[in-house]
Amino acid sequence: MTTDSVKVLINGFDWAWPEAVRQIFKDRSVELLMVKRPDEALNVIQQRRIHTAIVDMDSKMLSGLSMIKIIRGSFPALPCILLTEAAEEKLLAAALELDVFSVMNKPVDINLLQTQLHRLFVKRYNNYVFNS
Repeated sequence: MTTDSVKVLINGFDWAWPEAVRQIFKDRSVELLMVKRPDEALNVIQQRRIHTAIVDMDSKMLSGLSMIKIIRGSFPALPCILLTEAAEEKLLAAALELDVFSVMNKPVDINLLQTQLHRLFVKRYNNYVFNS
């Protein structure tokens, strides 16, 4: 995988999230694909190779777990990172059952997100694009 082929899908950007994520990606040639609705997400991942999805549990359109279930229906191996305002035991158990790579509290610590992305890409793709 070359760095210019890395694609990351995000949903639930009704807050300052996209701009914060762009800061991680701006010097890395990573394509950020933003969707609001589950049908948009499915359309994107069916047409393009996505390397990870960063999903907002608290999205007004569809909960993050529901979005991941939809993704898992067609793409069971796509690594997902779940963002939430409240990482309670029930949510963590559901995320574990869906094989979510990481659950992170909001507001998101951008350095921690970058670390998680680095771990994910090294483990899954042997790619160091997110190395700081």
